Amino acid sequence: MSISVDDRTTITDLIKLHGHLTDRGDFDGLTALFTEDVVYDVSALGGTPLAGLAGAREAALALGDGNPVAHHVTNIVLREIDDGVVHALSKGLGVRTDGSVDSVTYEDTVERTPAGWRITHRVVRPRRTPLRD
Repeated sequence: MSISVDDRTTITDLIKLHGHLTDRGDFDGLTALFTEDVVYDVSALGGTPLAGLAGAREAALALGDGNPVAHHVTNIVLREIDDGVVHALSKGLGVRTDGSVDSVTYEDTVERTPAGWRITHRVVRPRRTPLRD
């Protein structure tokens, strides 16, 4: 079964909304994107996998002004891996207060839940070396 056009639009919008909510500190709004027990893996950035929305919120608040002022997402590619489970690959750009920009790759597992499509697992990988996976 392939992903419907409506599901593609919904999942893509879900991923795009992350930056808007995060940039304005609307952590309560993240329940529209992630499951409560999401694993948010930032180990490739030097952290540890964050457990649940509460863990992600605590980490963002602990970073404080070290957070990017703007998160942008692009190049979203969706692939169905099981009925009701989609792998989403996207690129992220984080603009810092000094104007520098960081690049990451997001690897998301998105599942159809009773509340709709939600990200259940996210891996964030920094992009620091060109022409490498």
